[in-house]
Amino acid sequence: MAVYMVERELPGVTMDQLAAAQKAAIETGQQFTSEGKNVRYIRTTFVPGEAHCMCLFEADNADLVREVNESAHIPFKRIVEALDLTPPA
Repeated sequence: MAVYMVERELPGVTMDQLAAAQKAAIETGQQFTSEGKNVRYIRTTFVPGEAHCMCLFEADNADLVREVNESAHIPFKRIVEALDLTPPA
């Protein structure tokens, strides 16, 4: 599976709203996976001073990532394939 970055602009978002969006992304991804559509939320990086948010998902294709975000009602600017270069623990 490939990794995809979802870019978001979230002006005025509160930490509670951000946490709710993260929960929705996780749960919707799990629901899709249980239906045989492989997609998994990895993590979010939020830049509060710019209201910019970047979320990573692992999925078979970008369309699944788009479907998860639309189903979870989380706004986004774009979805692009990315490389997660986090070193192993």
